[in-house]
Amino acid sequence: MGIYGQDWASYQSATPDTTGLSFAFIKVTQGMTYTNPEWTAQRDHARGAGLVVGYYHYPNMANSPQTEADRFLALALPAASELLCLDWEGYDTANSAVPHATQLAYKEAWLRYVKSKAPHLPVGLYCSLDYWDNIDTTGYVQDFLWIATAGLPAGQPGIRAHWMFHQFSDSGSADQDYCPLGSTAALRQWALSFQPPPPPAPAPQPQPATPAHPQTGDDVAIGQIPAGFACNPSGLITDRSKAGVIPLPTLGDSRWPYSMVDLSFACDFTDALTTPIRLRVAVHNTAGGWRIQMVDIKSTDARAHVWLQSGDDKASVCRVPLTATDTASDVPCSWLVETRLQA
Repeated sequence: MGIYGQDWASYQSATPDTTGLSFAFIKVTQGMTYTNPEWTAQRDHARGAGLVVGYYHYPNMANSPQTEADRFLALALPAASELLCLDWEGYDTANSAVPHATQLAYKEAWLRYVKSKAPHLPVGLYCSLDYWDNIDTTGYVQDFLWIATAGLPAGQPGIRAHWMFHQFSDSGSADQDYCPLGSTAALRQWALSFQPPPPPAPAPQPQPATPAHPQTGDDVAIGQIPAGFACNPSGLITDRSKAGVIPLPTLGDSRWPYSMVDLSFACDFTDALTTPIRLRVAVHNTAGGWRIQMVDIKSTDARAHVWLQSGDDKASVCRVPLTATDTASDVPCSWLVETRLQA
């Protein structure tokens, strides 16, 4: 029982061996000036291998925790199923002269500030057994504890506190970590559990006693996609007020016997697009839950389609910036639902 991972920094290559791994923590920043030169390549490599990814910051605890956190967050831009962590240790030259009380205050402030900026992501603390026993006095870790006790067996860190990750070895090509959850999927689902639920669908409207069935290709509904970006460039929702709800008809219902429902999106702009318009589309299925995908509208004369399936009962859509400087948030766009009757 349990899964294994590693933590990577510039000491590791851009593409470490991921055989047998379920997760990886990647160092992004240190203090106010250092950035791991390999971190983006390591992130892409871990994502491509299907790992759950976490990002960590190594502090200079003489600095402002808020200022260091802002720099870390501006670079990391985590996706919805990813983690954020403070590497809380002070054995280096920059931190060894910082009083323990100041180090403790830094830890508390950094974790609370990062959680306020990323409320829908798991935010946690990494520290050694020495720091946990001798520097920490509050037990505050925010959402999870990643405890380092090199030399003890995996999953047996020897502490009473609840922990989620255990660094059990610092030898070899990379530090080795353990998580007691049963699978990569279970860890990803735990990370996603911090996300807010999608906006509720509108209350169902009463159906007429003898409805007239739309014919093949008839529009069921059409609407405008709200202006403004609801997400950051990685697709994490930051402003739910800019998401729009899409009502979906039921496939195969006796009163509305549709065999196909097509949901599509288009740009209503008359001029040619210079860059694609990216949308985050979330579709709820009564049996399978929510599934999320990114859809790009690439031209003004072509629609972007999302094919639906039996059991889909509601959807939402919002705009996603392609980059942090994307300004195309008010280009008019619309959604369209079309149907086909059963033969």
